[in-house]
Amino acid sequence: MATRAADQKATSGRSRIPLDHKVHPGATLAFLAVLIVGLGYAGYSIFSDTQQVGETLAIGAFAFLGLALLIALGFEFVNGFHDTANAVATVIYTHSLKPVIAVVWSGVWNFIGVVFSTGAVAYSIITLLPVDLILGVGSAGGYAMIFALLLAAVTWNLGTWWLGLPNSSSHALIGSILGVGVANQWLTSTPGGTSGVEWSQATNVLLALLVSPVIGFVGAYLLLKLMKKVVSDPQLYEEPKQDTPPPLGIRSLLVFTCTAVSFAHGSNDGQKGMGLIMLILIGVAPTAYALNRTMPDSSTPAFIQASAAAQTVFRTKSGGATPDVETASATLRDALRQHDADRPQVYAALDSVSTDIVAELKNYGSIRHVPAAATKNLRNEMYVVYDTLRLLTKDEDKAKAAYPGGGDKKLKDYGKLLEDGTRFIPIWVKISVALALGLGTMIGWKRIVVTVGEKIGKTHLTYGMGAAAELIAASTILLAQVKGMPVSTTHILSSGVAGTMVADGAGLQSSTVRNIAMAWVTTLPAAMVLAGVLYAIFLWIVQAMRLG
Repeated sequence: MATRAADQKATSGRSRIPLDHKVHPGATLAFLAVLIVGLGYAGYSIFSDTQQVGETLAIGAFAFLGLALLIALGFEFVNGFHDTANAVATVIYTHSLKPVIAVVWSGVWNFIGVVFSTGAVAYSIITLLPVDLILGVGSAGGYAMIFALLLAAVTWNLGTWWLGLPNSSSHALIGSILGVGVANQWLTSTPGGTSGVEWSQATNVLLALLVSPVIGFVGAYLLLKLMKKVVSDPQLYEEPKQDTPPPLGIRSLLVFTCTAVSFAHGSNDGQKGMGLIMLILIGVAPTAYALNRTMPDSSTPAFIQASAAAQTVFRTKSGGATPDVETASATLRDALRQHDADRPQVYAALDSVSTDIVAELKNYGSIRHVPAAATKNLRNEMYVVYDTLRLLTKDEDKAKAAYPGGGDKKLKDYGKLLEDGTRFIPIWVKISVALALGLGTMIGWKRIVVTVGEKIGKTHLTYGMGAAAELIAASTILLAQVKGMPVSTTHILSSGVAGTMVADGAGLQSSTVRNIAMAWVTTLPAAMVLAGVLYAIFLWIVQAMRLG
């Protein structure tokens, strides 16, 4: 009680920003118009893509697809008003931008960040799932998986938002994926059944989530200390005056840092929804989306040449075995389940499946001409070969030693073409996610802004604190995007704000920091449990319907 009283006393004199603005009816209409246009654009794109490949979706399948996409876009919408509020907290609480202008500006730059993202983060999250669930995404288990992890993540995000806690959408989604994987493993009765979580990938992802807030705290702490030594302008380290914007130079700096965090958030967080949407599309409309049909016919000779080069490496390691394609595919799946690919029978399997892939491409001329009947099989073959190559070459030093004479490069070049053929994101998916994230930024941001802007430290953010926290946050998120690792904007920026408070000697509000830490700690296990339970329920319902 004494600590809480001290926290309240420390913050009672701070200036408050008026957050309750009446929304102009025109703004509401514009919001709804953009929302309707975005959903219409997504629907038209699906219809156009399926028509181009001669894939006709039944009304029931189209309705199912629409529901799944609405939930996936709903996740990004919630992500927008939950996570992106962190990006605007500093400009709002330093009076650099009016709240409405700040959230619209942030929403626009989130949109731009999503559109220009690489897609690497999207598939780094998807690879956490069991390989058999990914390959069988159109099965009952695949649909149960998608709905379970989406609903679990959205439910947890909404709950923590309602309580005003800066929870991480990244942690919620990754926890949901881990929960589905663990539940899937427990529900599998046979030893050779579907695997659980891809723990080797999960270790990398969890490490990124763990280390990034530490970087945010330490980086912002050191940067503010450096700024005080290098930049002597005392105004930079003052608290904002009531309803008075900072000088133009400081204001420009803070708007720039807000822009950078918003762009970085879109480029990283926006990809998480993209990967899930691609799983949905592949499950319901495989002919249109299982393979990258935008690859030109001219890419086929390069693919055949890369495959031939890689097969020379396979054959030196295979011991002369030549399994049939069905046996070879099963061997590769088993190797991925056990994370043990450096065996002669696996190299023989890689050789056989690669031969079949090349034969199909030669037969049809290119990926874009593969017929519906052959699409799913070819995609699955390319997917397991790529994942096996990724497993074999993930340690660069070991790969160079294991495949001398440039063999490691041959495998990586082949893997890159396999990746291009199966792991892609259509531009309309990027735009739809960008719209959902951008529109979400403009709704429901107030609760999180109050926590980050007022309740982490015992004093109001100074201009320098806001700039330092956001510069470090943007840099960390963009670096993670380049590395293909998902990170939490919420955790990094909240930690950065805390770091600047400590550097400035202001101190932290123990009650709020404790609540935030509890939300961080509980998100992964809570989302795992929720997703696992939902997956078991949905799987039971689907199986009961099939038996009935």
